Amino acid sequence: MSTGPGAASAPAPDPHDTPAAPDPTSTPTRKTSMFSSLKVRNYRLFFIGQVVSNIGTWMQRIAQDWLVLSLTGSSAAVGITTALQFLPMLLFGLYGGVLVDRLRKRPTLLVTQTAMALTSLALAALTLTDRVEVWHIYVAAFALGLATVVDNPARQSFVSELVGPGQLQNAVSLNSANFQSARLVGPAVAGLLITGVGTGWAFLLNGLSFVAPLAGLMLMRARELHAVERAPRGKGQLREGLRYVTGRPELIWPIVLVGFIGTFAFNFPVYLSAFADDVFHGGAGTYSMFNTLMAVGSVSGALLAARRGTARLRLLILAALAFGTLEILAAASPELWMFALIMVPLGLFSMTVNVTTNTSLQMATDPAMRGRVMALYMMVFLGGSPVGAPIVGWITDTYGARVGFAAGGAVAVAAAAVIGLILARVGGLRLSVGWHRGHPQVRFLPRERQKTLTPAV
Repeated sequence: MSTGPGAASAPAPDPHDTPAAPDPTSTPTRKTSMFSSLKVRNYRLFFIGQVVSNIGTWMQRIAQDWLVLSLTGSSAAVGITTALQFLPMLLFGLYGGVLVDRLRKRPTLLVTQTAMALTSLALAALTLTDRVEVWHIYVAAFALGLATVVDNPARQSFVSELVGPGQLQNAVSLNSANFQSARLVGPAVAGLLITGVGTGWAFLLNGLSFVAPLAGLMLMRARELHAVERAPRGKGQLREGLRYVTGRPELIWPIVLVGFIGTFAFNFPVYLSAFADDVFHGGAGTYSMFNTLMAVGSVSGALLAARRGTARLRLLILAALAFGTLEILAAASPELWMFALIMVPLGLFSMTVNVTTNTSLQMATDPAMRGRVMALYMMVFLGGSPVGAPIVGWITDTYGARVGFAAGGAVAVAAAAVIGLILARVGGLRLSVGWHRGHPQVRFLPRERQKTLTPAV
């Protein structure tokens, strides 16, 4: 079953034609009910289970970062932990995508979610018995990353089986809103647990939270799932997936963009823990507050995306530019209140980048290739952390948190600008700068139309 052309900005071109970048101005945005996909029973079970599990995940993220910082006093150590958690995705992500395209998604998720629960419970036992050492956290982070290699592309591609292509945009956006809504609760609860009873309880509650998604998966009705063609076993499937992506500009260039952003600009455990501890001399509560404020913006961004019927690449480029600019502004903020205030729009634009990329890729990809495409996307987006996290951690330790954060933002701005120009050129567009009703206007227009316009003075 094919998703068809999908978004206006992400058509699936004929494999015999030379692929061209989509025209982001060609089709008006369609709007839909913000929560329409929740009418589907199977997706509703999936969504509820993820609400509980995501709260636990955010609790563990905060507790893990703060525990490493407490044991070592080093932002670089936090970066190493992040790197180890995402290193398996970098090493094995594409193979995970091949497996996901071959396997049934629901049984696969039952296995991966169970493995992640056991990892959290083991870390909880070590921490609650006062036996935890930094290397234990490193091993747990790497083990969690191994499960994620299969779990992430399976969860991403399973959404289309739950709701079908007609509700895909809405369901992907609600998944992101779900994850970021948990970010409002998880960090706050983690801060209370860390200061009240210790980090071990956050790990324990996260391990127990996996009961909810496991129950949701088992309660689903298999007959109501949308049938999706599975890839048969065969040689060369990894190379086939890479050729499929590299031959389509509407797939490869968004992946390249989020690769740069994920590697250098999305290292929030390093940046925010350093600002909370070194710049503003706060504690776990301050770090949790930063994450909670980012979540406020992220939820807003995800809900706005849920109302959009399409995922335009033009929106992706603009959101990436705004995201990088806000990181630079945050890095220069002299006061705590100013830095905290910027976290809200920063979260909004980071989520816009995430949801727009995710949705445009899924809508432009044939279902039989979706696992491999999403695995490549997650490998680049999350797998860049093993490269970027230690680098930005070293920059933060050596030159200060402000320099590290600003450098990440600068990379995001540069990548968005360059890739935006590449997509415009491939799509036969040109930059138009002029005035409209007394206001400056910047647009990408078809080259033929550009010739008819009077140049702006």
